[in-house]
Amino acid sequence: FGDLGEDFNLTQSTIIFNSTPNTRVTNDQGAFGSWFCAWIDQSPWANFDRLIDNLGAELTRPVSAFPAVNVWEDADAFFLQAELPGLNQEDVHIAVTQRNVLTLSGERKPVEGDGRWHRRERGFGRFQRSMRLPAPIDADKVEAKLEYGVLHLRLPKHEDAKPRRIAVKAE
Repeated sequence: FGDLGEDFNLTQSTIIFNSTPNTRVTNDQGAFGSWFCAWIDQSPWANFDRLIDNLGAELTRPVSAFPAVNVWEDADAFFLQAELPGLNQEDVHIAVTQRNVLTLSGERKPVEGDGRWHRRERGFGRFQRSMRLPAPIDADKVEAKLEYGVLHLRLPKHEDAKPRRIAVKAE
């Protein structure tokens, strides 16, 4: 078989697993045995470990809602930023109901490609995300802008929700 390289130690026992649970078989069959056992260890088991690692990563990856949003407020308005990469303004719909429920909806169309896919992580299809804001908003004054895949909303608070300064009278 020629030179197997420095990675193979011809005198080392390689442990392989047989079909009987909880038992091990060692192989000290010289160059071919070491090469074969190393190939078995490097090929199917390495691929199996990689499969388990990838599955574990997928199962432990946090599930997040789409689109990802940041929401904050000041005294006069709520602000929202939503990540919507690849969407056009025609693909996004915004609605305000019950004076303080904001709904973002739309559809991301799948990217079609010729050939064989190796990884397809970007989701596609219809989405809808609703959130209740802590105070009523003035739906007639909402401003929306889609810029570089990020939706920016300014949601002015309704006059009833804004803090009012009460004058204190001294007697």
